[in-house]
Amino acid sequence: MAIKKQKKPILSPNVKLFLIVLLIPIALTIYIFAYFSWQQIRELPFMEHFAEKSVYQQIQEQFDLAIPIEYIPVYVAAEEEYGVPWTLLAAHHRVETRFSTMKTLVSPVGAEGHLQFMPCTFVGWKHPSCKGLGQGEIPEKDKTNPNIIKKYGGYGVDANGDGVADPFDIEDAVFSAAKFLSLAGVKDGQFKKAIFQYNHSDEYVQDVLHFYNQYKEYDEQLKLVALKK
Repeated sequence: MAIKKQKKPILSPNVKLFLIVLLIPIALTIYIFAYFSWQQIRELPFMEHFAEKSVYQQIQEQFDLAIPIEYIPVYVAAEEEYGVPWTLLAAHHRVETRFSTMKTLVSPVGAEGHLQFMPCTFVGWKHPSCKGLGQGEIPEKDKTNPNIIKKYGGYGVDANGDGVADPFDIEDAVFSAAKFLSLAGVKDGQFKKAIFQYNHSDEYVQDVLHFYNQYKEYDEQLKLVALKK
């Protein structure tokens, strides 16, 4: 029987060792190049944006309902104007209309808009038709007239300067809520009193404070992302 010849290795041990020695510096060079390239890419604005968005999304997952990022600058602007923490305004918005996601922004008792103002509270209780729960019989054109609101001492605010104070406009509604809460006690640090004045319910106060305490834990991180958008 013929003896089979052993196949000669394609690469000799010396060649293999040479290739390994040769590839090590190449691999190190590629790794170092990739590392420093990644560091440069991470500093680009769009990568910073993605990183922030990721942090924002992680924070939002802590909440039962995400705070719409487009509303945060409005809350912050109202805080700067009236001294009411933007996180408290967000909590009111969450409790009142689930961040304006409800099918209707008019309640069964007649509260209107994003932050659910009774017409008499928005326009002013000095209006001759205001009594009871505060629905009043105020003409629609008067409900959003800043001069009428000023005359009757209401809390409605024309935040965006368009000549109309509209509870169905998010900026006007948030600024109006901030004005109310500030005067009701927040400016003096009396949060519970102010929240109760907004809606005379102990359960309401607890609900708003619950969300407020959640949001203020991430105050700066949320604000940072929203204001850079």
